[in-house]
Amino acid sequence: MVIFWIISILIIIAVLMQPAKTNDAMSSLTGGADDLFAKSKPRGFEAFMQRVTTVLGILFFVDALALVWISSH
Repeated sequence: MVIFWIISILIIIAVLMQPAKTNDAMSSLTGGADDLFAKSKPRGFEAFMQRVTTVLGILFFVDALALVWISSH
C-alpha cells in the first residue's frame, strides 16, 4: 500500500511539472480547439516528462491490480 501512495504522489508531481501546451488564456475557455491540428512532436524536457508520466501510470495500474489480487486471496 505504501508503494501505491508513493506512485500516486509521483504521478501528481509529474503531471504538475509538465509544461503548458499553450499560453493563451482563451484556449482554456474554448478547450484549445484552435490548436487541434497544430501539434508538434515533444522534445527535451517535455518528452522526458511524458515518458515519466506514462511509466508511472503503468506502474500505478499494475500496483492497483496487484493490490486487488492480494486482497482477494
